Amino acid sequence: MVNEDNQSVNPSKNIVLPFILLLLSRVSLHGYELIQKLESFGFKTLDQGNLYRMLRKLEKDELVLSEWDTTGTGPAKRKYFITKAGMRYLKGYANQLETYQSLLDQFFNMYTSVLELYIPSFQKKDSIEKVNNNKGRIEDGTEEE
Repeated sequence: MVNEDNQSVNPSKNIVLPFILLLLSRVSLHGYELIQKLESFGFKTLDQGNLYRMLRKLEKDELVLSEWDTTGTGPAKRKYFITKAGMRYLKGYANQLETYQSLLDQFFNMYTSVLELYIPSFQKKDSIEKVNNNKGRIEDGTEEE
């Protein structure tokens, strides 16, 4: 869902879930560390309460395990680990996302074709081409030799 105020995307929990499992497949993490990693992926509007509810659901479904981490300073924190069932689920989800990506590629190819058909001047800008075209120009618009 798109937030109309700032055009950011509010991710559904269905898309956050594979990212959680992917992160936990690499390393066990505390909830706060998971939030930080997810934000680095671009999930800026992630609600902490929803994340912890998802983690409890994943644990109930035996896709992740948690244990209290009493090492370090401060209060004990829950540390989350992916299970073998979680790894199988992640692999299946990755296969589904790959199929979904193929569908999205088809959509955007068709969408671009429609735009080119109805708006002939519509062209996708190639950032490399744009840099190369601007490289040899002088301020008055003439070419550099």
